[in-house]
Amino acid sequence: MGSKTKIVVLHMKEIIYTTIFAALGILLILLLLFMFRPGRGDAKSADGEKYTPGIYTSTMTLNNTNLEVEVTVDESRINSIRFSNLDETVTTMFPLVQPALEEIADQIYDSQSLDHIALSDETPYTSQVILNAITEAVEKAAAQ
Repeated sequence: MGSKTKIVVLHMKEIIYTTIFAALGILLILLLLFMFRPGRGDAKSADGEKYTPGIYTSTMTLNNTNLEVEVTVDESRINSIRFSNLDETVTTMFPLVQPALEEIADQIYDSQSLDHIALSDETPYTSQVILNAITEAVEKAAAQ
């Protein structure tokens, strides 16, 4: 018994189609790997975007009174810090709350950082509570 020779006939059209589909498959795999690679979200932070633009609030309590600290940010800066529901009764009971907030806010505007903020000697505890509320609001604003 001898070996039988097999002849395979390939049509040029089939070879071209197979090559095109294989190239498209490889391109699709590379595209998926590029789009969904780990660390893709880090590129946004590297471009200078530190915050998600918007207005973020945090609540602090002074003597059974809730005050909302409102922080407004854009992509890279803290633009404003203020109390959103400060009324006359609170300012009468706590006259140094607003000046303490303004002092902290000025330092944050200058440095654009919450690190190394000098607290007032007159109101260190109130200033710390205000700084904690600002920190909480800024953490909500941080870009993911």
